[in-house]
Amino acid sequence: MHTFDSIRQSLVDDESSASMRHQKWEPLYAASASSRIAVIGQAPGRRAQASGVPWDDASGKNLIDWLSVTEEQFRNPDLFALLPMDFYYPGTGRSGDLPPRKGFAERWHPPLLALMPDIQLTLLVGRYAQTHYLPSARHGTLTDTVRNYRRFVPQSFPLVHPSPLNFRWQAKNPWFVTDVLPDLRTHVRAALAHPVTENR
Repeated sequence: MHTFDSIRQSLVDDESSASMRHQKWEPLYAASASSRIAVIGQAPGRRAQASGVPWDDASGKNLIDWLSVTEEQFRNPDLFALLPMDFYYPGTGRSGDLPPRKGFAERWHPPLLALMPDIQLTLLVGRYAQTHYLPSARHGTLTDTVRNYRRFVPQSFPLVHPSPLNFRWQAKNPWFVTDVLPDLRTHVRAALAHPVTENR
């Protein structure tokens, strides 16, 4: 039977993690049996991988603001499970960070999520998370998916990436701030208020 510790050790020991072990990197995610909200993003950035803290950048600050929670709440795995599509920094390509490795989330997310029976809401941050968890998202744009978030709640809530580099997108889509964020905060409050399952 899987445990959080056994999964983490398997991740570290896996052959695909050899280069990460060489750099003394740890898989970067947070999870608890009591987590209420899963935040599924892309992959750690260089700064987060170096610090060992998920979402340790301006994007993380924006996301915390969007959710209207404190940083202490966001960093509490009993409340938020932080599960990127790849648990290691993927490196840099020609136009920024490389994408998450193919097949990584398919392999490692299911055993972790199976240990978290109290997940009430899954936030799908960015295109990679949405195309993996929302098959219909593959047939439209990220803007279409986020605009039509009501199709997926209360189980899932698609979001644009909170990177400061997305300021042009937000300027072109003011409905995100006026319509989506208030509803997001309502769903977040409801999920955090959900009681923990007893007699696990």
